[in-house]
Amino acid sequence: MSKWQSERSIHEMLKDTPPLRESSDSITSGTEAKFPTSRSMPFPPAYAPPDVSQNGAQGTSTLLRAGSTKLESIKNWSVSTYKCTKQLLYEKLGKSSRTVDTELEAQIEMLRETQRKYMGVLRLSSALTAQLAAAAGTQRALGEAFAELAQKSPELQAQFLHNADTQRSLTRHADALLAALHFFNSALATLTGRAMEDTLLTVRQYEAARVEYDAYRSELEASGGNPPELLLADIERHRRHYERLRDDSAVKLQLLHENRVKVMNKQLLLFHNAVSAYFSGNSVALEAAVRHFSVPGLPQHPAPPQHPPPLQHPPPPPPRSA
Repeated sequence: MSKWQSERSIHEMLKDTPPLRESSDSITSGTEAKFPTSRSMPFPPAYAPPDVSQNGAQGTSTLLRAGSTKLESIKNWSVSTYKCTKQLLYEKLGKSSRTVDTELEAQIEMLRETQRKYMGVLRLSSALTAQLAAAAGTQRALGEAFAELAQKSPELQAQFLHNADTQRSLTRHADALLAALHFFNSALATLTGRAMEDTLLTVRQYEAARVEYDAYRSELEASGGNPPELLLADIERHRRHYERLRDDSAVKLQLLHENRVKVMNKQLLLFHNAVSAYFSGNSVALEAAVRHFSVPGLPQHPAPPQHPPPLQHPPPPPPRSA
């Protein structure tokens, strides 16, 4: 194909194409793009803007109510704390009176003193238990050493074996005594750390309620003869709360007293019988004491082996007559 024929075919192709201004979908540089409105893409359902006219108003009101409730509780707590602190300070300075139940206050003070003394007994008993356990460990090691030497010393075998049996017997008695002492310490720790502490927790709640009641009562006395209705309602509410905790404290103190007498009567009898039987060497009484009180953790020892009696030196021959 010649050069002239190729140029003519190109010109013919250009004549057949429509002009640029006749194309409705074309974009001309410097002019606005014309997109048909029928081809616009709608929002998918997942991205449709939510209707916040009703749900949004409910959520906002819920948040506002929750926030106002928290603010109100913080405000009430702050006011109550301020009044109680002021009441305690005025009581120490002697500028305000306090509600006193003489009988109940005496019982509470006696309980606190009893707890302090019982905790002192528990410390001493635990120290005694540790010392006796150390002595029992030494006796056990000594008995094992005697038994080992008996195998290596035929000429002293009987004496070593009898000493080993003696130390084993003392160790068995010490184990029975330690079981009784551990039982005593456990009961005393439960009494002081749980039963008494539970009662004292109610007592502390009663004392806090008393301070709140006296704080509002002092405010009523300072208001004169025209107190607001809200103050009267608060005083009545705190008075009922104070009286309820006062009655609860009295009941718990009585129940604790009865339980303490019952528990300590058993434990003190066990302590006396076990300790006196051990240090007097009465093994039968010691075993009977720990079994009578059903002491847990009592070790079961096998019966000691029977050994021949120790060797006796022959008597010297009688002197010859002249």
